[in-house]
Amino acid sequence: MLALVGANGSGKTTLLHVLAGILKPTDGVMNGSPRASFVAQDQTHHAWMPISVDEVLKMGRYRGLLHRLRAEDRRAIDTAAERLKISHLRSRRFSELSGGERQRVVVARAIASAADLVLLDEPITGLDLPSQEIILHVIADEAARGAAVVFSTHHLGEARCADRVVLLAGCILADGTPEEVLTPVLLAEAFGGRVVSDHSTTIVVDEHNHDSAHHFAAELSGHLDHHDHSQHDHSH
Repeated sequence: MLALVGANGSGKTTLLHVLAGILKPTDGVMNGSPRASFVAQDQTHHAWMPISVDEVLKMGRYRGLLHRLRAEDRRAIDTAAERLKISHLRSRRFSELSGGERQRVVVARAIASAADLVLLDEPITGLDLPSQEIILHVIADEAARGAAVVFSTHHLGEARCADRVVLLAGCILADGTPEEVLTPVLLAEAFGGRVVSDHSTTIVVDEHNHDSAHHFAAELSGHLDHHDHSQHDHSH
């Protein structure tokens, strides 16, 4: 399980797009062609489509126009829906769901594909705590079954759950274990000095929304999002 950490514009999403085959590298070589599934950050761009949750899940088993769903495909879809706790939503329209529900649906779609490489772009950013916990548990299970999992994140607690962390700032600043990479000195370099640290806690302040230059968020590096959200100021 590999976490990509860095400020907005550091290259996290671009790297995920290259790994997913959406973009071609302008330099260097990418070796191998694993079967990949990709969960993008924004799930609102197709909200206008009159598509059901069940239809979204079936996309995870899509193999071409001539492919018909088989029993194993249906089992994979059913299992993914149960793991993400969205079985009761399958007849609902995707556009009617909350943000956390939509994210669980698209993660379930990715999991249903049983891909060798699972790519997720900030999979828990802005979600309710139950959805965060469900998604993170499933991500860990995917790594445990043998898939390679790569995700980008602003949550240092989430990054510390990974086996390996790559710290980006338009280049690779550091690559190693969470203990080696997520240090105040390296984080300050990656985030332009916007780091506050004491003996027990590191806070990273970064632009949290790619579309707003005025929206910032602080992520505590201690227990993964189990701090008191009523004390969490999102208007830095």
